[in-house]
Order: sequence, then C-alpha cells, then structure tokens
Amino acid sequence: MPLFQLILVALIQGITEFLPVSSSGHLILLPSLTGMEDQGQVIDVAVHVGTLGAVVLYFWSDVKEGLAGLPRALTGRMDTPGARLAMGLIVATIPIVITGAALHFTGLSDALRSIAVIGWTMLVFGIVLYWADQTGPEVKEAADWGLRDAVIMGLWQAISLIPGTSRSGITITGARQLGYTREDGARIAMLMSIPTIIASGVLLGAEVAVTANAQAARDGAIAAGFAFVSALLALTLMMRLLRSVSFTPYVIYRVILGIILLVIAYS
Repeated sequence: MPLFQLILVALIQGITEFLPVSSSGHLILLPSLTGMEDQGQVIDVAVHVGTLGAVVLYFWSDVKEGLAGLPRALTGRMDTPGARLAMGLIVATIPIVITGAALHFTGLSDALRSIAVIGWTMLVFGIVLYWADQTGPEVKEAADWGLRDAVIMGLWQAISLIPGTSRSGITITGARQLGYTREDGARIAMLMSIPTIIASGVLLGAEVAVTANAQAARDGAIAAGFAFVSALLALTLMMRLLRSVSFTPYVIYRVILGIILLVIAYS
C-alpha cells in the first residue's frame, strides 16, 4: 500500500476512533469516495492496536485499577472499585461480542457497508446524541457505574456495529441518557472501548495471521504508530474540551456529513 494512503488511513482511524463521529464509517467512505483500494484487514488490525495503546495510556490509572480488581471480579467479590469496574466492563462487552460475531459470520456486516447506511446513521444517531446530551441530567459520576448501567450501555454499544453509528458516540449517548456528566460519561465510554477493541482485534487478527508477510507487518507497524499518536492527541483534546464544550459541534458535523452522503447515495 502506498505510504500516503497508509498514513491517511491511520490518521483517520486515530482521530475518529474516540470522537463521536464513527471511525469505521470514515474508513469505509475513504475508498468509496476517493477510489483508493480498501486498506484490508491487516491494516484494520494494526490501526486498532494503535488506538488501543492510546486509550490504555490515557486512562492508565483506571486500567491499572481494573486489572488489579479483575481476579476479585472473576471470583464474585465486588468489594473494591477495581473489581466493580472490571465486572462492569466484562458485562458491557458481552452484547457487542455476540452481535459482532453474528454479523461477521452471517456476512451481514459487509451488507451494511454502504454510503446510504452511513449517511442515515450519521444523521439519525447524531440527532439522538444531541437529544441525550441536551435532555440528560448530570447527576452521576464514573464511581456510580454499576451492573445495571453497564448492561444498558453495553446494549447501546452493540448498535455501533452498524457503520456510521460511532461506538464512542452511541455509548456516550447511553451514558448521558442515564444521567452521567459529559466528562464521566465519555470516560466510561472510552474504558468500554478497551475490551471491545481487544475482542475485535482477536477476531480479525486470527483471520489475517495466516496471510501476513514481512511487507504487511511493516505497513501494519507504520499504521499502528500513526494511529497511536493521532488517537492520543484526539482523545486528550476531546476530554479537555468536555469541561467547557458540549457534544453539539460533533452533532453538527455528523448532520452535515450525513446529509451530504444521502445526497450522494440517492442522486
């Protein structure tokens, strides 16, 4: 793959993975609108590894606490914040893993990769995010996250498998609807991305491992590096802006892009 396209794919993935604008939707649109070749699963896995590294590094204190509490959670002892966080992340990941496996092995995931689908999901779920952000109370913090809310947010997250929905956007929507503050809702949504990206990487990685070669490994390493840096910068910027800015700018972007895509799809 040309170096320019490799870097472009990595930057798009890195910047859009944690912003509520859909990374998968943008990556599908890139070859559809530019005529570039599809980046393939090797690069998909690589850029996901890069973004995974970024979110783990940014939320390292939470990740460390969750890992420390994982053994207690697995033995049913919910007596520490780390154990409750670990169990919440496990429970919240189950719906998207089941739904993702079903879509992948039935081939429905490929059928949803169209400009029309992305246009509608960009538009509709952008408006839903605006509604949740404007009407949802800010009465809960990350420490209030329990199994009930983990199940609800996990079900919201499963919807993100429809291209253009945005995993971060739909989970933040769920968090705001449940009453979490903007910053803490985004924090929970980002932590939920860690097991989800790992599960996705394992599924895709198992398929590409047998076909990978030295060239693919080199391209993957470059893509992962650029995705890591861009994701870390985008995540840092978004979390800082949430202290003073709502999600409305992202909603406006989604609505405009959605309308443009629908015009293209139906013209």
